[in-house]
Amino acid sequence: MVQPLTTKKAVLERLQADTSFAHALLDEAATLFLNGEPETARLILRDLVNATIGFEQLATMTHKPSKSLHRMLSPTGNPSMDNLAAIFLAMREKLQVSLSAHSVAV
Repeated sequence: MVQPLTTKKAVLERLQADTSFAHALLDEAATLFLNGEPETARLILRDLVNATIGFEQLATMTHKPSKSLHRMLSPTGNPSMDNLAAIFLAMREKLQVSLSAHSVAV
């Protein structure tokens, strides 16, 4: 009998297979941070890291211990702006994208 995919596993598999999906999730994580939803943004970033570069390579790229990065991207994590910028930079480099922010009238 074939086991159904869990939602998390399905997301990770799609991230690995679909770079445009990974780009969209990086954009969503940045948007969530800027709009005051850091917990969800951290969880998205954690999934992106797991599906792409992994925490060991992220540690090398950011010059931060992998355990600290795990804590930063946990639901209760609280990364500094410098650490957050380093994580976004590493993800941008891995996905070969740039990010830009713009305001939208509500």
